[in-house]
Amino acid sequence: MDVDAVVIGAGIVGLAVARQLAGQGRDVLVVEAEKTIGVHTSSRNSEVIHAGLYYPEHSLKALTCVAGRDLLYAYCAEHGVPARRLGKLILATEENQLARLGALQTQGLKNGVTDLAWLTRDEARTLEPEIECVAALHSPSTGIVDSAALMLSLQGEAESKGAQFVFRTRVSEIARRGDAFEITTKGADGEAALTCAMVVNCAGHGAHDVARAIADYPADLIPLRFLAKGNYYSVSGRVPFSRLIYPLPVEGGIGVHVTLDLAGRIRLGPDVQWVDMLDYTPLEGQEEAFRDAVRLYWPGVAGRDIACSYCGIRPKIIGPGAANADFRIDGPETHGIANLVNCFGVESPGLTASLALARLISQKLSGVL
Repeated sequence: MDVDAVVIGAGIVGLAVARQLAGQGRDVLVVEAEKTIGVHTSSRNSEVIHAGLYYPEHSLKALTCVAGRDLLYAYCAEHGVPARRLGKLILATEENQLARLGALQTQGLKNGVTDLAWLTRDEARTLEPEIECVAALHSPSTGIVDSAALMLSLQGEAESKGAQFVFRTRVSEIARRGDAFEITTKGADGEAALTCAMVVNCAGHGAHDVARAIADYPADLIPLRFLAKGNYYSVSGRVPFSRLIYPLPVEGGIGVHVTLDLAGRIRLGPDVQWVDMLDYTPLEGQEEAFRDAVRLYWPGVAGRDIACSYCGIRPKIIGPGAANADFRIDGPETHGIANLVNCFGVESPGLTASLALARLISQKLSGVL
């Protein structure tokens, strides 16, 4: 065989998988359709390290977010990747939201997020004087990370262990040939073929197309594909917060929140817009909608200038009105094909969970799970 493993996609999860497999002594090739790493979801998000409280107990999102959070903080500290454990406040702005806030705390405890603290209005305003709420949850283990630096570090780690990367190359066909996979690719130099023992589909928005390119792959195991666009807006003036400020979750996301980047700038977002195609043109003209969403818990935003900044698109496997779906990390136990893993619907908290997902995928390839 030409290589031991082919990882398709060089987003945050593909990079983590390449590092994991190369660290086990496997000969790894990463095939990426774009010109560089992390072009899509991995570089168009809030850069938040999530604590793990939003997801159903025992779900992959809950398990890999909590485990991945600790792995990520340790990795960043060891490899000099900028990250900061800021903490965040999740706010109830009306009395009728208190039950939902309490349910969120209970869910977090079930998931192993044991450092959550319930705060009264006065306690919350002692921490962040410019907020308005009736109560809040304090999540001290939430933080932020430089996602670009993290991805470069993972790429460097993978390459130092022998992994190779090829860009501007798409996978057009995958066929089983005995104990091997034969992969046909199309790039600037035309069509090429290679063989490998293992395939990991981490193609993000392209994961469905890659799965459909696998000969004899069960079509009913490929989920539907939906796109949820989220816009981010920047805010002028001094930074009034030292923590991230979140409302309660909404359909399709966790609400328009206030985040900080490592340079200390404020940004608002994301909202949720269901779209039909990948278009990273931010939706302008939403200043008042964002201001109205945020002023419920930060009245001071009324006096700030707000400007459209950037957007991201989540690779969803459920559509509007449906309950949030779990990660789909489909290994041989799902589709019956040895040494193949397909990843679908890896949206938030995919960045936080990336190192834990890489371990899980490695275990599926090794037959441990």
